[in-house]
Amino acid sequence: MIEDAGLRIVAQRRIRMSKAQAEKFYEVHKERPFFGELVEFMTSAPVVVQVLEGDNAVARYREVMGATNPAQAAEGTIRKLYAESVGENSVHGSDSQENAQLEIAQFFTEADIVG
Repeated sequence: MIEDAGLRIVAQRRIRMSKAQAEKFYEVHKERPFFGELVEFMTSAPVVVQVLEGDNAVARYREVMGATNPAQAAEGTIRKLYAESVGENSVHGSDSQENAQLEIAQFFTEADIVG
């Protein structure tokens, strides 16, 4: 789906996020009531982290993901097809180029990225 959308996966790894990593990654949500559940969910099993490249990659990937609420996600999007709920929505995508750079830096070095 990602590649069909004109994006290229230039780095990828499967990790088991620590509690500290999850808290840092989602710190923008720290004051929200769902923060603890989010951290618990993200540390409950391995996750795949990726770096995508392409024209308007952030915006394009957000289209591919679909709405956070899978019930509102467009047909054929990742969340419509695979999400369990708003909290377990199967995929994360950066909301800006600046946040993408910060999030990528948490899991990858420049040497990890093919491109």
